[in-house]
Amino acid sequence: RTVREGPTPAGEDRRDGTRIAGRMDPHDGEPAADELPPPPPLPPNVVPIIAEDAAAASESEPPPPPPPSKPAKPRRHIMARPPNGLGKKGQPIQLLANHYKVSVKPSEEFFNHYYVNLKYEDDTPVDSKGIGRKVLDKLQHTYHSELADKDFAYDGEKSLFTIGALPQINNEFIVVLEDIGSGKTAAGSPGGNNGSPGGGDQKRVRRPYQAKTFKVELNFAATIPMAAIGHAIRGQESEHSLEALRVLDIILRQHSAKQGCLLVRQSFFHNNPSSFVDLGGGVMGCRGFHSSFRGTQSGLSLNIDVSTTMIVKPGPVIDFLLANQKVDHPDKIDWQKAKRALKNLRIKTTPANSEFKIVGLSERNCNEQMFPLRRRNGDTTETVEITVYDYFVKNRGIELRYSGNLPCINAGRPKRPTYFPVELCTLVPLQRYTKALSTMQRTSLVEKSRQKPHERMSTLNDALKRSNYDADPMLKACGIQIAQNFTQIEGRVLPAPKLKAGNGEEFFARNGRWNIARKKLIRTSSVKRWSVVNFSARCDLRGLVQDLKRVATGMGLEYEDPHTVIEESPSLRRAPVARRVEEMFAQIKAKLPGAPLFLLCLLPERKNCEVYGPWKKKCLADFGIVTQCLAPQRVNDQYLSNLLLKINAKLGGLNTLLQIEAARAIPIVGKVPTIILGMDVSHGQPGQSDRPSIAAVVSSREWPLISKYRATVHTQSPKQEMMASLFKPRGTEDDGLIRESLIDFYTSSGKRKPDQVIIFSQGWSERKPVYSGHKHRA
Repeated sequence: RTVREGPTPAGEDRRDGTRIAGRMDPHDGEPAADELPPPPPLPPNVVPIIAEDAAAASESEPPPPPPPSKPAKPRRHIMARPPNGLGKKGQPIQLLANHYKVSVKPSEEFFNHYYVNLKYEDDTPVDSKGIGRKVLDKLQHTYHSELADKDFAYDGEKSLFTIGALPQINNEFIVVLEDIGSGKTAAGSPGGNNGSPGGGDQKRVRRPYQAKTFKVELNFAATIPMAAIGHAIRGQESEHSLEALRVLDIILRQHSAKQGCLLVRQSFFHNNPSSFVDLGGGVMGCRGFHSSFRGTQSGLSLNIDVSTTMIVKPGPVIDFLLANQKVDHPDKIDWQKAKRALKNLRIKTTPANSEFKIVGLSERNCNEQMFPLRRRNGDTTETVEITVYDYFVKNRGIELRYSGNLPCINAGRPKRPTYFPVELCTLVPLQRYTKALSTMQRTSLVEKSRQKPHERMSTLNDALKRSNYDADPMLKACGIQIAQNFTQIEGRVLPAPKLKAGNGEEFFARNGRWNIARKKLIRTSSVKRWSVVNFSARCDLRGLVQDLKRVATGMGLEYEDPHTVIEESPSLRRAPVARRVEEMFAQIKAKLPGAPLFLLCLLPERKNCEVYGPWKKKCLADFGIVTQCLAPQRVNDQYLSNLLLKINAKLGGLNTLLQIEAARAIPIVGKVPTIILGMDVSHGQPGQSDRPSIAAVVSSREWPLISKYRATVHTQSPKQEMMASLFKPRGTEDDGLIRESLIDFYTSSGKRKPDQVIIFSQGWSERKPVYSGHKHRA
């Protein structure tokens, strides 16, 4: 990626060899202790003295003694792409990218950024999520003249943007919002304010006590020139252009919010049943799309891609609970689990069609849960105790078929509950499911979300048309026009690299695959002190072991016979997973003379086997035993060859090399000691937000090879994307991942230190590294 040139920092060399003076100590390159202010402007009648003349006039004076010199520090520069740095190898091919070109009309206007402060009437801050957009929509509708009829883009939290300034720098407004959907008690509901049975809920929610008053402050924060969007189109990225693109992304989010979409960061999900896939357990996958504006080498584009999130299956609450707990009758529901599953979900109640948020369940069943009902008796009002069941059946005339013996849904407040029979409650669509998915659900999501390229292209084109961005008033005011077709780009199909196997044999890929059958491996391992464990898989174990040994011998591996074969007891097949794993390890300890170096594990199912995760953790994390799992449904020589490639690598062997790697013909890397690093951070899946994130680094070893790697992992704070353990000082020592990788490279590469470091990591285009004096895209 070409590095854009910015202003040269003080004290650095320009490319023409000159040096920029000022604000840097010339002796050590660090900022000077006493920085001088800029010189005052010259009066109009003063002619400045030319520096050369001043120097000539002072030649007769002895020069001052030179300052003490310090050793020069090496200067590092980001490597720029050379002028002819575009690749040329391979067969040219025309490709379509899921980017839509964006054109922008030139504008001298500015985005004005305002800080949004939302408070209740008593000046307490508003902390409820989702309420901000409702308040700001009502504000725009109520005060459009005071806002100079301006449209704005609101991010849902603290930032609001307009094109041009509002009439006032600091603005204050009072907004009254009818808080229908907050879960407040509607009069006439059990546990409500007066419990009166007359009239319907829908009518009562219009009463004044349902309204909520908010104070809204809009305080000016900054301006962003809209011309910065044009800079992004020309590839001239700057801080202003990144901020301007952020405003455009906020406009996209607001546009989708007004269409009733579920928003998950920059992804949008419509309430379209054709986009739902059932994952079981009352959970559905919802296919939506991600869209954002991106600066590219060819200008500004709108990037759209398919995105998937998990949602609660909309519909009757009782149907969700039956599916979630995998039972076939309401009497079998575990209501403690149901309480946890339902908390904070939104429901609509019949017949009033009012929306509420679930806060819990009643302590007693519907036909036993009492509440005080106030009703008129002539000119007086009396309070009577009545069950929720009797209230809805006798006072409201609503037939209840099965709710009498079930708990009620509580959609009120802690000290003022509001009860509804379960069968009158329906879960509203587009509610995110944030709990952890089961193995079966994850597999189902992957399989049902998979799309072929032409299907994905059709989905994305439909998403762009359905979004109708051209109708958005803010995008119109920005002069944004979005092309309706994918961007065509030129690619190159590179020739497949030649591999080198054992005995010096070289071979090419055919039909996208390298066939390793009947070939020796480069460096083979010895499979010793090993055993077979069988978790109730049905197969010919003796035949499997013999076939594995035969194929291994053909590939050059030394395979001893297993010490023993350990079968799981038939009585444990339906036992809890943890017990099955513990019992298997008890047998291993009893039947083996010492800890095995390798265990071959047979599983009963190829996919979604519940034993796999706990077994791997026990072997690798607790005992450090190398394992290889397989589900022996269809085993042939090709399958066993692939299995042995994994086993050989896990035991320290080397399967193949790149032909140019073996010949030390890789440019740059093969001539100078070079370490190659791969970095990433993985986080807990939804529902596991308290689990630590895992930072991992893989690093090359045994230079000049690039096919041998080691892995190092550390834990860090949950959801932390920045890798915190690359450098980890501990007194005078360093326990960081990089140090471990460098030491391993040194010891495995003939005591050579790397002269070059190459880092691979995803997401660099999303990051904005800042260097002293420059801002670059890495």
